[in-house]
Amino acid sequence: MDELLHLTLLYDFYGELLTEKQKQVFALHHQDDLSLSEIGEELLISRQAVRDQLKRTEKILQAYENKLGLVARFQSQKKAVRKMLEIMEEMETEGLCEKQIHQMEMVKKIAAAILS
Repeated sequence: MDELLHLTLLYDFYGELLTEKQKQVFALHHQDDLSLSEIGEELLISRQAVRDQLKRTEKILQAYENKLGLVARFQSQKKAVRKMLEIMEEMETEGLCEKQIHQMEMVKKIAAAILS
């Protein structure tokens, strides 16, 4: 998985567990796409302090994931729901009775809601 996407997912799941300063540095760098120097100027700290804070925050987020595994579980569930949708698509081509078609549509709506 792309490192930026992975970090963003970690932040989405565990960001509220970070300090305000950690959230601020992470958001400025990864969401607002500011350089370390630009963040340092904005926060009145050195570029090195920004880098250290950013690396520490990324390690903290990864430590939360290692302990709790919420992102991995989320991705696994999404993969399983996609597979369910594929199976349902195959079943529809085999011909179903009207009741089964209705039930299939209900399940597909639930799966789509989970994926969105």
